[in-house]
Amino acid sequence: MADASDVPPPTGVRERKRRETLRRITDAGVRLFIEKGFDGTTVDEVAVAAGISRRTFFHYFDSKDDILLSLQSDIGELFAAEVRRAPTADTPFEVVRDAALTVCASFPHDDMLALDRLMRGSASVQARKQASYRQQEEALFSALRERWPEPERETRLRVVAMVAVGATRLASETFSRENGTRPFDAILRDAFDGLAAEFTAG
Repeated sequence: MADASDVPPPTGVRERKRRETLRRITDAGVRLFIEKGFDGTTVDEVAVAAGISRRTFFHYFDSKDDILLSLQSDIGELFAAEVRRAPTADTPFEVVRDAALTVCASFPHDDMLALDRLMRGSASVQARKQASYRQQEEALFSALRERWPEPERETRLRVVAMVAVGATRLASETFSRENGTRPFDAILRDAFDGLAAEFTAG
């Protein structure tokens, strides 16, 4: 008869533990990057801070870069979650605008500024960020298609997702250029307001 310890945990428990470990590694990595700098932090240090082995680290991430890039991907999923819970009366543009503003307003200002500097301080991360923007667009588009599944709207919804992510990217560049003198969500709101004005301009 097998010992109880030999029985693998249920799938739900395994998934919860996986997410917890992933979050622990991410939190430890970001904390060390801020304290020591991205280049000054090693994978081994992140593993120790997260309470895992180096081997376990590589089960979750291929490199330090992937910790920062995973934050970009997470934002896309957060946007999508907000789209799915938005009021049904809103238009697709209003839905993605409000989703982006809600998510971005939830991050503390100092954390946003620190993460922005980290990402821009790593040439390797910058070189790979385009793929994360694509992931954000796909996550948003998928959520929009769930809300508006009509085939004839597919192209327009994809454009809305692309425009929303583009507005977020431009707001990020402005936030960085201004060195965080204005809240990110305020800059993002200005970007969306400008887009809305252009859409309705005569």
